[in-house]
Amino acid sequence: MNVRLKAVWKFKSVYAMMLPVVAYFVLFSYYPLIRGFIISFQNYRLIGNRPFVGLANYMTVVGDSGFWEAVSNTLLIAGGTLLVGYIMPVVLALALTEVTRTWFKKLTQTIVYVPHLFSWVVVGGIWIMMLSPDTGIVNMLLKAAGAPKPINFMSDPAYARWVLILSAVWKDMGYYCILYLATIVGINPSLYEAARIDGANRWQLVRFVTIPQLYNTMKVVVMLNVLGVLRIFDQVVVMRNGAIAKQVDVIMYYTYTKGIQEFKIGIATASSFILIVMTLVLTFAARAIIRYDEG
Repeated sequence: MNVRLKAVWKFKSVYAMMLPVVAYFVLFSYYPLIRGFIISFQNYRLIGNRPFVGLANYMTVVGDSGFWEAVSNTLLIAGGTLLVGYIMPVVLALALTEVTRTWFKKLTQTIVYVPHLFSWVVVGGIWIMMLSPDTGIVNMLLKAAGAPKPINFMSDPAYARWVLILSAVWKDMGYYCILYLATIVGINPSLYEAARIDGANRWQLVRFVTIPQLYNTMKVVVMLNVLGVLRIFDQVVVMRNGAIAKQVDVIMYYTYTKGIQEFKIGIATASSFILIVMTLVLTFAARAIIRYDEG
């Protein structure tokens, strides 16, 4: 015991530097999480008694058809974002590696990365303007191609989920592309030289050298996407409207509606903890499927 105390005292400055970090997580992460878990079992009110109601809040959420519609929308939008958002950055990174002009490569990297820096207020506004039936560039191009009438993408339920998927991919594609490019730069050139000696063409170099070297980065990107994909909220708040609400209302928006608009705090908290469980299940499933722990 004395040895342990001496070790702690020896590195007291390190532990002192850790204290603000630990305090931050305790105050702003763990305490709210525990407090929220307790509230999910209460009929919570700001003033007056807050009686425990057991699993009543959870049963209310599970028995609400609106919740299951939100779950369905979340899984469809999340699945599309995961699939398209997994493929496009890889394709873009591989395409940029074939660019020989340095200035053009750097310019392209900057252009595709900039949307990642914008908030969803900005990104949503850009997409709403681009898809406008009157002045949007997309409908202008469709009209030039011979389309009989403009398409109102933002109020047509058939396009609603695709708009959210593609805008989400567009926003973060540049960030993940940079991760892949950083990995490609670090690939040992001797692997390419050996493949060329064996007669490999450009496509075979990409298929048998570059892509296998990207596997570990791909796993990291998948896990980053899975961890946050069910927590879609800002995008929906900015881009939804009454005409497409049934197609784009997700679990986080359901929780917001119950907690902030209807002030049913217990039900909203129960919904949020169901979302946490779903995220954990999805994360462990993805970890097992992609064999994340295997190098």
